[in-house]
Amino acid sequence: MLFNSFDFLIFFPIVCILYYVINYRFRYLFLLAASYYFYMCWNPKYALLMLASTVITYLSGIFIHYADGLPDEGRRKMLKKCFLVLSFSLNLGILFFFKYFNFAVDSLNRVLSGIQLKTVNAGFDVILPVGISFYTFQALSYTVDVYRGDIYREKNFFKYALFVSFFPQLVAGPIERSKNLLRQISVRHSFDVKRVQYGLTLMLFGLFQKMVISDNAALIVNQVYDNHSKYGSVELIFATVLFAFQIYCDFGGYTNIAIGAAKVMGFELMENFNTPYLADSVTDFWRRWHISLTSWFRDYLYIPLGGNRKGRIRKYINIMAVFLTSGLWHGASWHYVVWGGINGIYQIAEDLLKPVYNRLCRLFDVDKRTFSHRFAKAVIAFVLVDISWIFFRADGVGQALAIIKGICTRWDFTVLLNNGLLTLGMDRQQSVILVVSLFVLLFTDICRYLKVDLIGQLCRQEIWFQYGVYLLFIFAILIFGSYGPGFDASQFIYFQF
Repeated sequence: MLFNSFDFLIFFPIVCILYYVINYRFRYLFLLAASYYFYMCWNPKYALLMLASTVITYLSGIFIHYADGLPDEGRRKMLKKCFLVLSFSLNLGILFFFKYFNFAVDSLNRVLSGIQLKTVNAGFDVILPVGISFYTFQALSYTVDVYRGDIYREKNFFKYALFVSFFPQLVAGPIERSKNLLRQISVRHSFDVKRVQYGLTLMLFGLFQKMVISDNAALIVNQVYDNHSKYGSVELIFATVLFAFQIYCDFGGYTNIAIGAAKVMGFELMENFNTPYLADSVTDFWRRWHISLTSWFRDYLYIPLGGNRKGRIRKYINIMAVFLTSGLWHGASWHYVVWGGINGIYQIAEDLLKPVYNRLCRLFDVDKRTFSHRFAKAVIAFVLVDISWIFFRADGVGQALAIIKGICTRWDFTVLLNNGLLTLGMDRQQSVILVVSLFVLLFTDICRYLKVDLIGQLCRQEIWFQYGVYLLFIFAILIFGSYGPGFDASQFIYFQF
């Protein structure tokens, strides 16, 4: 069930009404049933995989808790590690089979064919279950938190199952932590008009991001990238810049809908995006982009590997390990791994060049606090990130390199004189709407960067002004949103991960 579908438009209000009508002691059971129904709308049998991951991590928490009470310290540590490793092995084994099995077989066959050996026939195709990477990482974080003693193991299996399957953030995050979401499940949430209004407004803006900006930008991006050999440098650069906003509004739109939907029911999900394209470095970008995943890798991979505590060389190795793993997490293909590797190299380069940068600033008496300096750094960071997005969007490493080659070699500025950029894959009216929508996005991000809560400000205005803004966004979605024959295929990009 997609957030931008009529099914969800019916499903969500019914769930919210029943949620507040039902006795609070049974609400978590109702939400659990609703969450599994939500997931099973894609493929009912894959709910068994989510249930398996839930059972494994729930039992691991119980066993780790049991081992933690043993008097023998050596046996206690050994058993806790065994249960932790077993939980990770089983969950990552399931994830590998359903997400990476075909990728592993294809990669092996390329090597075998390269040395002229017989290739392997897998014998069957494995279909990727929606959201498996997200709920697997969320469940594993619970196991680690119990192992570390950060939380007490959850006794109620059904409350824990709701933590893993909570439908607003189930298929594309944010990847929640047990210290946040699991504790909220036992809290009695009362109906609050202001909170509901805030959540619905956030959901509305998320739909605007997805259906008006992202889906319309996709028309140009798909047109150029699917026929990249026919276009020159200017069109390729334009499509690449647009993809940066397409994926931001697609994923950021989903996150806003998820956070807003949870807020309507009284739950507070963690922030996942914080004006990433206003970052002044690639390192800063990754503090602002997909925060739940970045912080997950920091807490459960980077720090356990040693972080920056074991010298500079080890630190850089750990950074590359995190970003290569992050690339592979995003997709079972080498171009995602390359994308992750590029961002890892960016971070290492920034760390290495930081003393040089500081020395040059002192030498030329540069004031780092000026708008011009910060603006220049933000532009450089955006360009670097956007170059890496080419590998993320392309169908493979070969296509990404071909697009980069086209950008560097096929310069033709005549397209700037005939307004051809604004009619790539769409008509002039659509292009005008897209430009206006991007300015709306930029305005909201600048306000957020300046710590201005636009939704909070809107909710405090007179009712005629509030509903005037709501109707404006609703009409924009209904009139300029991406509908028609291709609407059903307009899934959120991160659903494939």
